Amino acid sequence: MSPLVPHLPYAVPAVLLALALALKTPTFVRAWKDPDVRATTLLLLLGAAVFVSVSPAGIHGINTATGVPNIAAPWVYSLLTAFCGSCLAMVVTWRDEPSPRRSRAIRRIWLIYTGTVVALWITFLLADVPSERVHDLDTYYACEPWMRWHILLYLLAHMVSALVAAYLIWTWISRVRDTWLKAGLVFLQAGYAFGLVFDIAKFAAVGARWTGTDWDWLSTRLAPPFAILDATLVGIGFIVPQAGPFLEKWTRDRISFHRLRALESVLRAVGPSAAPARVGRFAPLDLRLLQRRQRIHDGLLRLAPLLDEDVRQRSYDTARAVGHDERTARGVAGAITVRAALAAGRTPSPRAPEDRGTEPARPTDPARPTDPVRIGGDEDEIEAISRVFHRARIIDPVRRRVIPEESMSTHV
Repeated sequence: MSPLVPHLPYAVPAVLLALALALKTPTFVRAWKDPDVRATTLLLLLGAAVFVSVSPAGIHGINTATGVPNIAAPWVYSLLTAFCGSCLAMVVTWRDEPSPRRSRAIRRIWLIYTGTVVALWITFLLADVPSERVHDLDTYYACEPWMRWHILLYLLAHMVSALVAAYLIWTWISRVRDTWLKAGLVFLQAGYAFGLVFDIAKFAAVGARWTGTDWDWLSTRLAPPFAILDATLVGIGFIVPQAGPFLEKWTRDRISFHRLRALESVLRAVGPSAAPARVGRFAPLDLRLLQRRQRIHDGLLRLAPLLDEDVRQRSYDTARAVGHDERTARGVAGAITVRAALAAGRTPSPRAPEDRGTEPARPTDPARPTDPVRIGGDEDEIEAISRVFHRARIIDPVRRRVIPEESMSTHV
């Protein structure tokens, strides 16, 4: 087996949490004064640090770099304890509305877990642990007086945070209506359940050592996979409610940006946009989408005097009659009207009657409004127009019924 294989399970959650931290960094830079942003960033930072440190290679590297056998124990357990406190504080932050009571609860959590971290270092410094143990430190030193308390402290801190957080979520989740938040809470509950299995396995292995029994396999083989699942699912649980809405909006914007390309392209012939500043292809998607929408609105505004309300209404009625749904019918009607207006804009100025041969003049309907027609009153209609603009199999059957054959050539 490759020497890298045993470390891969630790790398997966570390990379996941580090990636989430990297994605969160711009938000932290912009809104570092926001307590929720700071708390989330700290949680992700602690989680990533735990898994960078807790792998066998990480533990050995810390011990070797400092020259102190097993110094990685208080380092890793302190990070884990701080991570547990951060998770519990985050659950309280999400669950309760801002209030003095919530602030007191969060301060109490940090005081307790800060005190636990201090106690971890004190008990380690008083312990006699001269032999480096990378895989089985908890059971190997379970009977050493001060190390015993060191081990119990981090296990109790982990178990208490899991039980309290799970209880808070259990009494709250039924009232949650936000889909992404509820999904995150489900991940958290699953993570805490695996964390309790880790704690039970560790306590059983350490307790067995106290009675002279060897159940070390519970600590060295059974517990680590559950610890990895615990931290991974808890990390995902805190990431999902924040990353989910962002990814949902990004996907929606990406789809809209793609759908509007056809309409923006054809409206370039109308004239330059009122907002001519160019946005690079690597600019934020929402900025590029905003510019594309602005260009389309500017083009439709310039085209407004040539838009024919009668053509649009008949196109809509025909599209509905042939079976298109409301949204598609609006798109087809708008696309036919825009194409007709573009064609009219390319038509030369009217010539004298003697030069026009026998071409009949189009009658003017006195009941037709004289104000310019506005198309694209909402973003949904604009997307619908753009989606069908070049789809001849959808537009042509409607257009042939609406625009007379003798004028078809001027409306292609």
